[in-house]
Amino acid sequence: MTVIDGVNSGTGGRVAARATWFARYVHLLVVLDLACAATAGIAGFALRFSGWDESGRWPDILLGIGLPVVWVPWLSFAGCYDHRFLGSGAAEYRKVLNAGITLTAAVAILSYATKAEVARGYVILALPLLVALDVAARRGARSRLHRARERGDCMRRVVAVGYRDGAADLVRELSLHPHHGMQVVAVCTPEPPGRTVEDVMVLGGFDDVPEVVERCRADAVAVLPCLELGGVELRRLAWRLEKFRTDLFVSPALLDVAGPRLTIRPVAGFSLLHIDHPELTGPARAAKAAFDRVTAALLLIAVAPLLLAVAITVRTTDPGPAFFLQTRIGRAGHRFRMVKFRTMVTDAERRRVELSARVENGSVLFKLKRDPRVTRIGRVLRRYSIDELPQLFNVLRGEMSLVGPRPPLPEEVERYGQDVYRRLAVKPGLTGLWQVSGRSDLSWDEAVRLDLQYVENWSLLLDLQILWRTVRAVVSGNGAY
Repeated sequence: MTVIDGVNSGTGGRVAARATWFARYVHLLVVLDLACAATAGIAGFALRFSGWDESGRWPDILLGIGLPVVWVPWLSFAGCYDHRFLGSGAAEYRKVLNAGITLTAAVAILSYATKAEVARGYVILALPLLVALDVAARRGARSRLHRARERGDCMRRVVAVGYRDGAADLVRELSLHPHHGMQVVAVCTPEPPGRTVEDVMVLGGFDDVPEVVERCRADAVAVLPCLELGGVELRRLAWRLEKFRTDLFVSPALLDVAGPRLTIRPVAGFSLLHIDHPELTGPARAAKAAFDRVTAALLLIAVAPLLLAVAITVRTTDPGPAFFLQTRIGRAGHRFRMVKFRTMVTDAERRRVELSARVENGSVLFKLKRDPRVTRIGRVLRRYSIDELPQLFNVLRGEMSLVGPRPPLPEEVERYGQDVYRRLAVKPGLTGLWQVSGRSDLSWDEAVRLDLQYVENWSLLLDLQILWRTVRAVVSGNGAY
């Protein structure tokens, strides 16, 4: 039974139910934020000053003591406790980062204006450490929230309003991704009540939405694209939902476009949704390329002993070369030779034809869970993605990126549909959304959707988030074969 299911019906019960779990979650974040600020203040002081000398230290001591007191209100002012940004997406982390930057600027300006002479080394150590600790702590809190939502707890009850097909898609997607914290409990369509959409009851039409909301104790209404609900009708619906304090979501009929690319602009009485083009060129892409190559070089230096040990093991445990070179398609259709550790027998390509009928996901990809061509050491390398480490050389050469869509084979590209070619607008990646969302267990359609979502919403912050999640995906080994 969820938290929401355990309260009394009515508007007061519904609001209290949502407030119960959300208030607990915000209280947890406040405690974590205070702890991170105290830790960063003490650690920064200990790292900056080796001994204790009161002379000239009081500004730094006061900053360390006041950091926890200032940090929580600063985060609140920056919108870091707003329910719209908690639980999913990168906006929460972005707001914490912005709060850290503005606080650093405020401390610098205040120190200069008051001649307090706060040690610059202390500020440079303590505040970046605070942001890093806070992001990590909030990531842990979010993981805990996601586990609760997978059990059906801490969910927002949603009424879907629209045509049957759109409502069915929404129900399926929210069921597959419970971490978003939204559960469709009723549907309002032009069809007669009593029918079901993906096992969810149709309880009324478009004019019955407020009554259905009250009946189901819903926390939100999701309006899907439909001709009957234009601007005037949506405004009237928003007025009718005010007394229930129910959130109203309106789908703009866009696929996988979100975040900073969307801006609402009022023009001549209309609210127009402005959609920026994705950053496929320009300074942001140059920064990504520089980050990729520098990080790849550092990682190659760090894992060089491991690469040598794996290469020797592959050569000595199975006849054949240590590395496997294969032609892949990169950005804009350019071909390149991708390098991996060899995980299959040397005649794997010849045996592929006879195994093609056994492809288990029925897609463009050729992937078998129990591929007889994989060697014993190859299974271990694949499970923990060690076989992909040599692709760091491709990243260093600029043929691949650390994060991006999966690098396709030429024969796969020949079978692409029109929309799938969009994957080639960016460099393929060593990891990506497909890697951290199920890897080879994903269906072809789901893998394509994730790749297109990445292309449309790319950012350096998203790359860092995916790299962080990749570590957990690799350690668990789920979906690797």
